[in-house]
Amino acid sequence: MVITQEQYQLIADTFPKPRGNIKVSHHQALNGILHILHNGGKWRELPEKYGPWHTVHMRFSRWAKNGVLTRVFQRLQEEQLIDQTVLGLDSTTVKVHPDGTGALRKLGPQAIGRSRGGLTTKIHIVAADARTAIIYALSPGQDHDGPHGRQLLKKMGRPKKKPEGEQLQLFLVADRAYEGTETRQLALALGYTPVIPPKTNRRDPWDFDRDIYKRRNEVERLIRRLKGYRRVFTRYDKLDVTFLAFITLALIHDTLKA
Repeated sequence: MVITQEQYQLIADTFPKPRGNIKVSHHQALNGILHILHNGGKWRELPEKYGPWHTVHMRFSRWAKNGVLTRVFQRLQEEQLIDQTVLGLDSTTVKVHPDGTGALRKLGPQAIGRSRGGLTTKIHIVAADARTAIIYALSPGQDHDGPHGRQLLKKMGRPKKKPEGEQLQLFLVADRAYEGTETRQLALALGYTPVIPPKTNRRDPWDFDRDIYKRRNEVERLIRRLKGYRRVFTRYDKLDVTFLAFITLALIHDTLKA
């Protein structure tokens, strides 16, 4: 699993220009990071063809902290013709490996919680289809989906202005974890019709478009694709900034493959 030279050229100008005598190119380092992301191995076990493990690790650390991979992801989003007619909102729980614990709080946010399943992190995501993520974030595993889903929607904001005269209905599809009144009202305020089934104990249940609701499988399929990368399936990273960088690289790689 590698990013080819042709694929790399699509994003090469987004990376910072190398300085000095660089023995490991950005392309080589990127594939080394991708190897760790996909296989879930330790940095010290990185094959020699990618260069010294410490060099690749430090390059990844700088890119994560400086938002380089986030800029690459945003660049790919801008170049895609993303259809936001039907968005899916969902979350998934990730187990935290013992190596992903123990960092000092002052080093940065750590969205790690303790629940019945042990130490876990949740990935919250809004997707346009089974390959296209719009926005994503982390939370401790025991947190409820509703508040974090609303934070994502607020950060995403209203959809881009529609062409004049076009009456296109937009939908937000989610499961019952987001059926609260506050979440549905926020979706309406942002211009989306919420397609969320009511809980069975609702005294005033509402009807919803069951055909549109079938498209909730798209965000679920995207999450399944993400979990094909072992460094996303299990959290080995102490700090949110590095775990988010691995998630971002998984989305970048998936987009380049499409």
